Amino acid sequence: MELNLEKAITLRKSGSIKESNAILTALVKEFPNDAAINYQCAWSFDLLGEEARAVSYYEKAIQLGLPHEELEGAFIGLGSTYRALGEYEKSKSVFLKAVEAFPANRAIQTFYAMTLYNLNEHSQAMELLLNCLIETTNDSNILEYKKALTFYADKLDQTWE
Repeated sequence: MELNLEKAITLRKSGSIKESNAILTALVKEFPNDAAINYQCAWSFDLLGEEARAVSYYEKAIQLGLPHEELEGAFIGLGSTYRALGEYEKSKSVFLKAVEAFPANRAIQTFYAMTLYNLNEHSQAMELLLNCLIETTNDSNILEYKKALTFYADKLDQTWE
């Protein structure tokens, strides 16, 4: 099992996505309760542009329990897959759990902001993105205005006389 899983991951990394997916699909049939295999299989369907097929594998992988790093990736994968499928409320639900579990993960927050945009929660999406930008940038031009950007991040609709 481990050798085939490693082979599938190596194939994916080298761009042989269909071959990788074929191995992973066979592995998940043989080991249906292996969280890592379900996660890798979901990822492979995403890469093939078959998001709808990825969902059940992401869900099962998360349900079965993944190590910390893989769980972060599975949350991003499932949440962004739901978003791509237009399932915005499901996407939001996944990202809320992900943000709670991994509050320092800026990738999760960024994908969550995209979902908020799709739900017409523009102010919250912008606030989240601005805070991610402010907290992660090394750009001196942006950092020069850090105080102002931080102040305005949650006041985008407010005006002053």
